[in-house]
Amino acid sequence: MKWIRVNMSDLSVKVEDVPKKYEQMGGRWLTSSIIADEVPATCHPLGPLNKVVIAPGILSGTTAPSSGRISVGTKSPLTGGIKEANAGAKFGQYLKRMGYSAIIIEGQPKNKQSRYLLNISKEKIELVGADEYKFMRLYELNEKLAAKYGKDVGIACVGPAAEHLLAGTGVAFNDVENRPARYAGRGGVGAAFASKGLKAIVVEAVTGQAAILNNELFEIGRKKLLAALQEHAVTKPKGALNTYGTAVLVNILNEAGALPTRNFSSGTFEGAKKISGEAMAEAAAKNPQAGMMGHRCHPGCVIGCSVVYPDAQGKSHTSVEYETLWAIGANCGIDDLDAIAQMNTLCNDIGLDTIEFGDAVAVAMEGGLLPFGDAKGAIALLEEVRKGSPLGKIIGSGCGTVGRVFGVRRVPAVKNQGMPAYEPRVIKGIGVTYITTPMGADHTAGYSIAPEILGVGGKFDPHTNEGKVKLSKDFQATTCFIDSTGCCVFTAFAILDIPSGFEGMVEACNAVTGANWTTGDAYEIGLNILKTEHQFNLSAGFTQNDDRPPEFMRLEPVPPHNMIWDMADSELDSIWK
Repeated sequence: MKWIRVNMSDLSVKVEDVPKKYEQMGGRWLTSSIIADEVPATCHPLGPLNKVVIAPGILSGTTAPSSGRISVGTKSPLTGGIKEANAGAKFGQYLKRMGYSAIIIEGQPKNKQSRYLLNISKEKIELVGADEYKFMRLYELNEKLAAKYGKDVGIACVGPAAEHLLAGTGVAFNDVENRPARYAGRGGVGAAFASKGLKAIVVEAVTGQAAILNNELFEIGRKKLLAALQEHAVTKPKGALNTYGTAVLVNILNEAGALPTRNFSSGTFEGAKKISGEAMAEAAAKNPQAGMMGHRCHPGCVIGCSVVYPDAQGKSHTSVEYETLWAIGANCGIDDLDAIAQMNTLCNDIGLDTIEFGDAVAVAMEGGLLPFGDAKGAIALLEEVRKGSPLGKIIGSGCGTVGRVFGVRRVPAVKNQGMPAYEPRVIKGIGVTYITTPMGADHTAGYSIAPEILGVGGKFDPHTNEGKVKLSKDFQATTCFIDSTGCCVFTAFAILDIPSGFEGMVEACNAVTGANWTTGDAYEIGLNILKTEHQFNLSAGFTQNDDRPPEFMRLEPVPPHNMIWDMADSELDSIWK
């Protein structure tokens, strides 16, 4: 395998053989390893010493089911620590089929006002000037790039919010219909990408399959994983995710009293049913020309959990997911599904992470900038972010910045990253994940919601602290491995309950890499990735005090269960022992 190294300081592009120590790595394993090895931990995230690494997973580009994730790694402008965010897209599949395991972007151009585009095809790799796309919205950009380079190309790009170098921005990848709707959203990876002077990367469409060393073993593993995904109630065709999208969780979390509402002041939202997966399914059924349940983010996805929501005017809105419905909906006291869908599309268009934006707006609402439930006011803030006005830059920099500017004490963040859609005072295991993961508050880093709420992979009482550190640690380690395979994190539902599915995932990886890993080895690989990321953060200056919840969660009981965060700090610290 080879990787592409792009030096933006001298505008050079090199294709290099992958060093032996990285040969079996992919996805998060590879991005975090390169960042840990090549980036000074104390460097400025937006400076020339930081790097951005884009890497498809081990199985990306093959016919392994739901394996089209692409990882983006860097030192985070939001947290100041190491960061990996991933998305499902055809981009990584094409890259891997060309024989590239990563793109490493380093340096910065002398002229900070210039923009560049990296064009990768089978014949050549070239950096070209892209000033004509400067501050262009992403729907327009994707249309222009598809028209110029071909309708089937893979595109990675950043919007105007990222070009303002705001820490709440992501990197957008195009979906199968060329919409910029698949986001490596968290941690400000968009700002790090934009700081290199890059507006977009285009990869030529490549059919076929990525290189496999043992086809017979690959087929055995692929079939085991596929069978598990098609059998499990959550991931199977017409299963929970396929029928209602990820938004199936809205009513479930609301009934559990763990749907953060109005800036984490309550665990239930009276408007939950209006913004639920069931409500979107009903709307899609009424207008199938504009709406669709079971949308797939990349070729080869067999779960189909995404949604194309049709609003009352018949306009389609893609990737309206649970986290977005919660962040811009319940957390801001907004129950207007059309308004939420409009904001989701606008966030995609200008390059914002919907979770961080929702958290930021909710904190601003508490600070008196606008009242809870003010959808029009929230929509207007997105235009401020696009323009890069002073207020827009505050909102686009995340909830921590908003809290400091507006004097709000209730800021739901860990390591300066806003919390996702699960109340940690009520669901303790996901709280441990938010607090201890090197990524900053991130549900996908160790999704203990599976056993704590859904009864998948065992059953744990969400309200108790007992056993939650080990539970989170096991989920975090396993997730590190899954993020390295290129498989969707939702494959975890099936492989947790159906051991042959996990065996199949590991066997397929062995077939691609030539390794001889067991499922136990996969856990150890994940644990070592986690330790590498933790060590980077320590070298960057993090201490145990960064693995702590926001103070208000220790002091303010959250209704309806009236629970606080009551786990001892020493118990949290034990996760690294």
